[in-house]
Amino acid sequence: MIVANNDRQYSRLSAVKQVSVVLALGCALAACGKKEDAAPATDAAPTAAATAPAVTAQTAVSAKVSAMSVDQLREAARKAYVENRLYAPAEDNAVEYYLALREKAPADAAASSALTDLLPMTVIATEQSVGREDFSEAQRLSALIERADPQHPALARLKASVGAAQDAQAKRAEQEKLTAEEQAKKQAELEKQRQQQQQQQQQQAAQQLATQQAAERQAATQREAEQRAAEQRAAEQRASEQRAAAQRAAASERAAPAAAAPSELRAVSTPAPRYPPEALRAGQSGEVQVEFTVATDGSVTAARVVRSNPARVFDREAVNAVRKWRFQPVPSPVTTRRTIGFNPGGG
Repeated sequence: MIVANNDRQYSRLSAVKQVSVVLALGCALAACGKKEDAAPATDAAPTAAATAPAVTAQTAVSAKVSAMSVDQLREAARKAYVENRLYAPAEDNAVEYYLALREKAPADAAASSALTDLLPMTVIATEQSVGREDFSEAQRLSALIERADPQHPALARLKASVGAAQDAQAKRAEQEKLTAEEQAKKQAELEKQRQQQQQQQQQQAAQQLATQQAAERQAATQREAEQRAAEQRAAEQRASEQRAAAQRAAASERAAPAAAAPSELRAVSTPAPRYPPEALRAGQSGEVQVEFTVATDGSVTAARVVRSNPARVFDREAVNAVRKWRFQPVPSPVTTRRTIGFNPGGG
């Protein structure tokens, strides 16, 4: 039996219940004049509550919806969500489609997430249905909530409020002696109010969700833009540092005195530099150009790195080695440059 049939049956049974109440009152009044007729009159008027089928979590989702495939459910849920059919009408709303989708595809995170977003709105709609005394709709919605989350903290309160409101309505009906025609008119008005209220509420809820999602997208876009800007600034800074280093090297080379001719300097001792252990393990090679001054006694002073490739890997060992070099004495200090190569193969 699908949910739509249950809804119509609840509407009919609600009217029958009111008629039964009126009949019961008539029998009670008649019993004041003739007690022996009271028992048959009471037995002949069973209440609607005794025969009305309960809307449970098992019947919350219709057989028609449950029979749909996973792809059909996903598309129907998406369309209902976009068209603001979040929990109504019965058999054609996002909550029912997502419930059936979650049962067929338990690993579908989108279905669980959507139900988490939709349950608070369904709780509010249930409370509003109780306020309108639209108990069949309240029971349908509370059954959807129970199907989605049997441990939902509002579930017990909603069921209690439905029962209490039904009892209160029955008492008022008993006092006011509503006729079946008046009850049917009231039911039609309730249906109209429900449709208007649910349509308005679903539109508002959809607007709130759209606003929230737009804000999240904007924040993500802003974070990405900030990250790109930071990366661009870092790249520009690195490029600026490289240009400055190149300019300093060029200026140093222009300002340096001319290298001495080989005939002016005769090396006495040029020990090889120590190979950096890290570079050796990595099999890394390179070269360093060192500028230094040979004093009149042949010792080396003022050794400094002019350029190196790769930068700063072999600089220290190259300078330390040059400082230990010795040349034959010269008439006056001579400044020159030498390029020292580093090759892990020993070349």
